[in-house]
Amino acid sequence: MTVILVLLTFLAFALLDYLLSRKAAPAVAEKTRTVPIAVQPSYVEGFLVPEELHYHPGHSWFVPERRHLVRVGMDEFAAALAGKLEKIELPKPGQWIRQGQRAWHLYRNGEKTEMVSPIEGEVVEVNPEVLSDPGLVRKDPYGHGWLMTVHVPDEETTSRNLVPKNLVRAWMSDAIQRLYSFQPQLAGAVAADGGVPAEDLCAGMPAASWRELTSEFFLTKV
Repeated sequence: MTVILVLLTFLAFALLDYLLSRKAAPAVAEKTRTVPIAVQPSYVEGFLVPEELHYHPGHSWFVPERRHLVRVGMDEFAAALAGKLEKIELPKPGQWIRQGQRAWHLYRNGEKTEMVSPIEGEVVEVNPEVLSDPGLVRKDPYGHGWLMTVHVPDEETTSRNLVPKNLVRAWMSDAIQRLYSFQPQLAGAVAADGGVPAEDLCAGMPAASWRELTSEFFLTKV
């Protein structure tokens, strides 16, 4: 009889735990769901460079979502330089990424280029929409084209090796001028449509190597 009572008690607790878990699940999902951020328009020679974001010299960005959690993406200059992508490979949730090291891969016309992470931490979530539609990175690099969220245990490290806030505009302007120096006629492509950057910068540079050009600006050149 005692054994039966013990078993019934155990089953009752197991059932209660299951019901409570089912109730809690939607709340957790609601908390961790990521939505695009709203940014204030701020342009440098036609490229959108929101002032709310933190930029790495390799043209990736991050923005804090809450304590120890940041969202990561690539800026509009990087997206225009990457152009019409066939595929994006992102790190898996749970993977640790380091600031300044290669973190994701971009594919185009059978070639691959890489970009470095702007911060160090553990990947929490990747954007499934970008995996299924890489074109979102170019259409909306700071909104629906975000790449991943990352848990950053040491928030002090996020301020290291970044472009200083007061130098962001000068840094971006310098990158654009460097791009012109590779092929001067590209200036017309960047300024197409009344100052709006061309959708695909490398499409206007048939003689240039997409992989070499992107690796030059993404700081992955060997």
